[in-house]
Amino acid sequence: MDIFGVLQMIGGLCLFLFGMETMGDGLTRTSGSKLQGILGSLTSSVPKGVVLGCVVTAVIQSSSATTVMLVGFVNSGIMQLSQAIPVIMGANIGTTATAWLLSLTALDGDSVFMQLLKPMSFSPILAAIAIVFMMFMKSEKKYNIGMILIGFAVLMYGMDIMSSAVEPLRDVPEFVSILTMFSNPVLGVAAGAVFTAAIQSSSASVGILQALCLTGSVTYGTAIPIIMGQNIGTCVTAILSSIGANKGAKRVAAVHLSFNIIGTVIFLLAFYGINALVGFGFMGDVVNPANIAVIHSIFNVFSTALLLPFYKQLEKLAILVVKDAPEKKVQDETLSLLDERFLDTPSVATMQCKKVAAKMAQLSRDSIMAAMGLIDKFDEDRFKYVDLLESKIDRYEDALSEYIVKLERQELSNEDNTVLSMILHNVGDLERISDHAKNISESALELNRKSIRFSPDAEREVGIYMDAVREIVDMAVDSFIERDVEKAASVEPLEEVIDEIHAEVKNRHIERLRKGICTIELGFVLSDLGTNLERVADHCSNLAICTIEAAEGAFDMHRYTSRIKKYDAEEFEQKERGFEAKYSLD
Repeated sequence: MDIFGVLQMIGGLCLFLFGMETMGDGLTRTSGSKLQGILGSLTSSVPKGVVLGCVVTAVIQSSSATTVMLVGFVNSGIMQLSQAIPVIMGANIGTTATAWLLSLTALDGDSVFMQLLKPMSFSPILAAIAIVFMMFMKSEKKYNIGMILIGFAVLMYGMDIMSSAVEPLRDVPEFVSILTMFSNPVLGVAAGAVFTAAIQSSSASVGILQALCLTGSVTYGTAIPIIMGQNIGTCVTAILSSIGANKGAKRVAAVHLSFNIIGTVIFLLAFYGINALVGFGFMGDVVNPANIAVIHSIFNVFSTALLLPFYKQLEKLAILVVKDAPEKKVQDETLSLLDERFLDTPSVATMQCKKVAAKMAQLSRDSIMAAMGLIDKFDEDRFKYVDLLESKIDRYEDALSEYIVKLERQELSNEDNTVLSMILHNVGDLERISDHAKNISESALELNRKSIRFSPDAEREVGIYMDAVREIVDMAVDSFIERDVEKAASVEPLEEVIDEIHAEVKNRHIERLRKGICTIELGFVLSDLGTNLERVADHCSNLAICTIEAAEGAFDMHRYTSRIKKYDAEEFEQKERGFEAKYSLD
């Protein structure tokens, strides 16, 4: 092979890897929401775990990506190690889908039908369709389908270029000699493991082996140990991902490695043991890409069937390898959901952001409810609890904002981008609600320390005021978490009523002051309390409007408020009158 042949081979390899990456990205983006549902349905059912691992890996075309996600899930506490093990086994089976896809290059025949089935015949058609979808279609779904098609076309062209480039190697004695050397099981396994570890993709490694098959120099005796090694080499991605993670995540990587090593050892011992006794006549036969796919599938199905009944023993082995040791305590389990390992799978990372944002919203609600409870009856522990929640929510805001900024550097679907924009718009409002809760708790503390109380009329009015705020907080938080547009639509009318209540409470206090029924000191407390309650309602309004605007794909609060009052005035006024009657101060 001359220098031009080497350059051709490198170019083909680059196109092959790029096509695989592009196709995988397109598949991941297309299946984003479905992938979330699949991963969210993981249970303790072992067969279901295997099936899910197989499906997810076949969809995203990467067992390494699936295993890295599992490391992240266990590290975040979403999954237990025992749940992850069957998924790992299923992922090993799912990764064989790529080999079967690439085996289409081995189709042979002179008929028109067989010629059309060859990838190099239909890939140009797929590429042309992809260009139309990507350049002229505005639909994101069609763009993602175009990514899949163009990725597949480039993948196949790269495979064809590689195959053509390496074909002259069949006449190079040194190349044949090297391949013969890999017929030694130990050397073959080592070569497959090292090469796969270097490129961190067993699918790509198997594809390159399939390309080399077309030289006619790769035999069963050479291919089998290399394929075994490729399954071991792919474990390096999970091992690298587990660095810095907790012991549970490290055990996931340990299970992945031990599963593949044990499966390889047993398979090779059984295979070569039987070969020594009966002598397989096909060991010297040349393999084609389809044969590689068959060997790859048989080995992974064999390993899973053999070791699945012993998944508990694999768990114990991982615990033995990664021993219990004192770990730095995670400050907050919810924040551990924002694991950077998920950034490479944006749909999953977005799902994690939604969970953290939902928890933040619940904590904000808890803080304001607890603070208003202090006005009715002061309690030192509850006062400290409000202060603790305010600090916790501050950390949530910082962590979410930082994580989303990193996530937005990835390729996001429109749906994921809308969700993240909504969260970024709202974390400030959620944090400010907790700030006002702290202010309200300090007003309660002042009342308690000075042993002063509002007049009976003022207590009744404040009670009505706080009841209205409790309802608007519940509606806003629920609509934010559930993305419930109908519930969110009731928030703005109540916010208008709360503004009226706030003004009326102030006017009535001034009237009592004139009559000497209330004191200036209590007036300051009432003013601070009323201002904080009114501002909580304002932030609830922001949450609800953002929920509605996100559903419509826009974020313009002023546009919404003007539109709702202009076009839905009758319904708006009807709801407003209902809230006025419910929270009347008279």
